[in-house]
Amino acid sequence: MTEDAARPPDLVDRIMGEWAAAYADLDVSPIGILGRVQRIASVTSAQLDRNLEAHGIGRSEFDVLGALVRATRPLRASEVVSTTMLSGASVTKISDSLSRRGLLERRKSDRDGRVVLLVATDEGRRLVDEEIPRRLEDDRRVLSALSGAERGVLAELLRKISMTLGE
Repeated sequence: MTEDAARPPDLVDRIMGEWAAAYADLDVSPIGILGRVQRIASVTSAQLDRNLEAHGIGRSEFDVLGALVRATRPLRASEVVSTTMLSGASVTKISDSLSRRGLLERRKSDRDGRVVLLVATDEGRRLVDEEIPRRLEDDRRVLSALSGAERGVLAELLRKISMTLGE
C-alpha cells in the first residue's frame, strides 16, 4: 500500500474527484495545490477574523495598522497600498475609519505640506502588539504538521509560484 493510498481523502481530494468525474478529459491536478492553498487561506483568515472581532476591526483594517507598525517611518497612503494589496480607495476608507477610532493619525509631511502621512497611534500599536503574537501562534499550529525543512521548501515553492504572478 502506497503512502498516498493510506491517507484518508481531504475535502480537496473529494472536490478534485468530482471535477475529474464531470470533466474526465481535463487535468484537474492544479486543484490539488491551489484548492488547498485557498482552503488554508480561508480557514486561517476566518480564525484571524474571529480574533479581530474582539478589537472591533476587520482583517483589512488590521493589514493597514500592521503596515504602519512595521514601517520605520510614517507612510503615504500609496505606500500602504503597495504593502497591503488593498486598493487606494480601500486604504483611504479604512484610514478614515481607523482615524475616527483613534487607531491611526494623519500628519502633514514636514517636507511637503500637501503630503499626508499615516502613522499608527499608541492605541493602534497596542492592538497590533496584542494580536500579532496570537496570529503567529495560530499560523504555527496550522503548519505544525511540517518539519522546519518542509516549511522552508514549501515557502520557497510558493514564492516561486508567486513570482510568476508579478506585482
